[in-house]
Amino acid sequence: MTAKTIMDSVQIKRAITRMSHEILEKHKGSENIVLLGIKTRGEHLAVRIQERIEEIERVKLPTGTIDISAFRDDRPEDIKADNSVVVNADFTDKDVVIVDDVLQTGRTIRAAIDAILNTARPTTISLAILVDRGHRELPIRPDYIGKNIPTSKAEKVSVKVEEVDGETSVTIL
Repeated sequence: MTAKTIMDSVQIKRAITRMSHEILEKHKGSENIVLLGIKTRGEHLAVRIQERIEEIERVKLPTGTIDISAFRDDRPEDIKADNSVVVNADFTDKDVVIVDDVLQTGRTIRAAIDAILNTARPTTISLAILVDRGHRELPIRPDYIGKNIPTSKAEKVSVKVEEVDGETSVTIL
């Protein structure tokens, strides 16, 4: 089966720009926002949103990472939940935006919410997703979407970012 490119680096950059503007519009500016990217690709997308918002607002938002491995519902019980959220700012009473690459079942996002609430009590938690492919198993809906890509369950969505993969693209396999 051949891969079909859905978004190239220019289209992804446009989506990041649009999502950044939507985040700023919804929150009426950049005050009180903390971006948390889910490891691995979500953390790089969060930095891209941070950089774009900095270009727009001249403010550098606190940005960190979430390691959900200790909060997955299919995890071994012996994994420790320490240091699952790493950010150089307290996000208690802040508006947290979770950033990830692909939303499918919603289980990763549920684990991310658990990790956040295990660490602090934010005012709000919203969700920015580069690709929403459907097939939800949990009642989780993104607030900011780069692109909706309806897929069959047999198809695989592959998001690549320059920092990890040496290229930036979204393909369906």
